[in-house]
Amino acid sequence: MAILQIVKHPAEILEKECKSVTQFDRKLKTLVKNMYETMLEADGVGLAAPQIGIDLQIAVVDVGDELGRIDLINPVILETSGEQTDVEGCLSFPGLFGTVSRPFYVKVQAQDVKGRTFVIEAEEFLARAIQHEIDHLHGILFTSKVLKYVSEEELEEMENE
Repeated sequence: MAILQIVKHPAEILEKECKSVTQFDRKLKTLVKNMYETMLEADGVGLAAPQIGIDLQIAVVDVGDELGRIDLINPVILETSGEQTDVEGCLSFPGLFGTVSRPFYVKVQAQDVKGRTFVIEAEEFLARAIQHEIDHLHGILFTSKVLKYVSEEELEEMENE
C-alpha cells in the first residue's frame, strides 16, 4: 500500500473536469486501493482522483456503514430528491468547514474497478459524501456551495451536542 500526497487548494487540477477512465487494469485496481488507504490515513470519508493529482473520474467513499468501501469510476448522477443541509469539510481544504445544502437522496450509475456497471442509491450522509466526491470529478469545490463557514470550535460544539 502506498499513502499518496493529497493536493491542497489552490491547485489547478482541483477545478478541472476529469477524463473518463477507459483502462480497467491492475494499475487502476492498485490506484483505487492506494486512494482508499490514503483516505483512511487522512481520516476522510471520501477521496477523488484530482485530490491526488490525477485527472480521471475515480472516487472512493466509505462513511463507516455496512456498505464499506464504494469505488465510483465514471459516476453519473441519475436522480436526486429532497434536501439536507449540514457541515462539510474537504481533505484539500484542511481546517475549513462550512454548511452546504445538497439533495437528501441520490441515485448514481458508476463502474467498479473491473469496468462492471452498477447503480447505487443513497440517502443522508452517504448521499452527501457521494455527491461531494462526484463534484470533485467535475472541478466543483464544496467552497462554491458553502452557505456559511463554520470554525473548528463551532464544529466541536456541534459534535458535543
